[in-house]
Amino acid sequence: MSTTNYIGKPTSRVDGPAKVTGTATYAAEYQVANMAYGYVVSSPIAKGKITKIHADEVLALPGVVQVFSHENVPSLAWFDRSYKDLVAPGGSPFRALHDAEIKFSQQPVALIVAENFELARYAASVLRIEYQQEDHETSLETQRAKGYEPGAGKTGFQPPPAPRGNPDKAWEEAPHRMEAEYVHGAQHHNPMELFTTTVEWRGEGKITAYDKTQGVYNVQQYLTKIFGLKKDDCRVVNEYMGGGFGAGLRPQYSAFLAVLAALELKRSVRLTLTREQMFSFGHRPHTLQYLKLAANADGTLAALQHHALHETSQFEDYTENVVNWSGMLYQCENVKLGYQIAKLDMYTPLDMRAPGAASGSIGLEIAMDEMAYAAGLDPLEFRLRNYAERDQNVDKPFSSKKLRDCYHQGAAKFGWDKRTQAPGSMRNGDGKLMGWGVGGGVWDATQQKAAAKASITADGKLTVSTATGENGTGTYTIMSQIAAETLGLPIEAVTFKLGDTDLPESPLQGGSWTAASVGSAVQSTCAALGEKIFKLAQKMDDSPLRDAKFEDVEFASGQLRLRADHSQAVVLRDVLQASGEAKLEADSSVMPNMVKQNGYSLHSHNVVFVEVTVDEDLGTVHVTRVLNAVAAGRILNLKTARSQVLGSVVWGIGMALMEETVMDHKFGRYMNHNFAEYHVPVNADIHDIDVLFVEEEDDIVNPLGVKGIGEVGMLGVAAAVANAVFHATGKRVRDLPVMIDKLL
Repeated sequence: MSTTNYIGKPTSRVDGPAKVTGTATYAAEYQVANMAYGYVVSSPIAKGKITKIHADEVLALPGVVQVFSHENVPSLAWFDRSYKDLVAPGGSPFRALHDAEIKFSQQPVALIVAENFELARYAASVLRIEYQQEDHETSLETQRAKGYEPGAGKTGFQPPPAPRGNPDKAWEEAPHRMEAEYVHGAQHHNPMELFTTTVEWRGEGKITAYDKTQGVYNVQQYLTKIFGLKKDDCRVVNEYMGGGFGAGLRPQYSAFLAVLAALELKRSVRLTLTREQMFSFGHRPHTLQYLKLAANADGTLAALQHHALHETSQFEDYTENVVNWSGMLYQCENVKLGYQIAKLDMYTPLDMRAPGAASGSIGLEIAMDEMAYAAGLDPLEFRLRNYAERDQNVDKPFSSKKLRDCYHQGAAKFGWDKRTQAPGSMRNGDGKLMGWGVGGGVWDATQQKAAAKASITADGKLTVSTATGENGTGTYTIMSQIAAETLGLPIEAVTFKLGDTDLPESPLQGGSWTAASVGSAVQSTCAALGEKIFKLAQKMDDSPLRDAKFEDVEFASGQLRLRADHSQAVVLRDVLQASGEAKLEADSSVMPNMVKQNGYSLHSHNVVFVEVTVDEDLGTVHVTRVLNAVAAGRILNLKTARSQVLGSVVWGIGMALMEETVMDHKFGRYMNHNFAEYHVPVNADIHDIDVLFVEEEDDIVNPLGVKGIGEVGMLGVAAAVANAVFHATGKRVRDLPVMIDKLL
């Protein structure tokens, strides 16, 4: 028996004590000497030019240090490529304070720096700026005819595959058909922690930026290119993050402005954006989806067409994989997928949890529900009849796919067999209308290049480090689990360090690839360290491992022992102490095995069952029960993984029933840019949520066999809620969120 088998166990967060006791330090909490405070002034117009800035009036206030604007910004990098970050879409990146042109509402137009925060905020409120306003366009509906197919998209974007079969002819000839448009408005990430950058001036042009980000190396690369800094002179740190959800993938203008001020003033500067200002950058784009489905008499799909149009800015071509999933999730020989974007006078959209797939699954999964009813089939049975054994988009088998097991196990646990087909035919114990709906999705299982370093001291303490991030997903914990099990140490003996450009380079924390990418690097690095320990163990006097090979031994319970005979073992601490080495180190870099993966489609899958109750008189909807069955390879930590899926479900409920950023096109500005009016689920909205992980082994995706779960758990939730509402009421809502007025 081993006492150090941690992988797959429901291990509590190793960073939990630091967070609940307040010792975890966030970007706005670093205390540095001689610090000034910044406050951003935002544009009240959506398009036009600045004609005059009355900076002298503000500079006359005692304690105001400087007013930065396009009028006095120093010479910076000239070319667009210097401003592009690792996930920048095509086009010309936004440059804060670059010139007098206004490209979107709430654009940063000035930065006030003062001796204290309150003074900076006051000065920003009284700074007079004159504008020449121009006509703007912020309505996607008016730009339907101006949609275009994007060229090269951002990292991870894949143009829709070429059409297959003859979808138009198949649709016309099929006995069962449907077509409809599905709409959801823009959504904002709204993490709890405000975006902040605290820049510590270290003298001689050297800085440390404590920045809220999902990728410290991305921010470092961005800043060094713009300001002409050496990497060693621009350290970026983010050890804890109060939620990101994609908002921190790109460097935000708070980092640029804070560093600009620190370098110019040669002192430390802190800049925190307001909640309202956080609505000025990045959001899930407003998307219009049009679907045409047809089914044969036996309930198999005859044709599937899916077209999506969403917004982008005037200066960048933001892209998402919205429709691609429809060509792989269900078996269909006649498929046509289309994708376009349209330019608006707004900031560029930004990746938001399950970008593209969360939007695409709304249209596809509601349309599948409509098609099932048109064919006279139970919605779950209809999905099972159209189960895809291969990824038809690329004509490859899946490396693993347990979605069928998700359907069956999830349905059994939810009690789906008790569902009656007719809308309005089920009621709960209180006599309210009750509906059951189903939805699901598919997400990429991706591995990126990552590096890690490990060291062990003579007292048996292991330190592992890499520059990955911790958004609250459990990275500290699962990496500690992997390290502890690989070297057979108690998890209490492991210290995991992350979020610092002084550490080995790792990819952005997003895309559900952190566990696969960084986890594989941690495992590889600890294994390399283990080989060094093994060689030392063989040199010990009377070593029971003297004639063994490395593949013959294992690390467990603080020992290095023979796999075939556990009594033949040495204690790890004794090995290092006998060697006289104070510390052993190892490092490694891991990349995906493209040769092994090339012949397969790598994806995770899920299915969601939802129960809602609806008050017939008031039209109020309550999601009373959700079961999310997920097939995502090896689950590293049942506790943190379940937490991830719970969060996904809550967000999906919000997406379905309340979450929408409302644009006032007269002003070209989002109007509900606060927590009071941007509605998200609260405790009273959430009831019974169950998570079911279906066992799935996959030795192709990566050495650990993990697929990631941050994104896939959200897929299909919003659609399942909308489908349950239809089952309860007979009213099909295709424009999310489902508000009361749409049911009365």
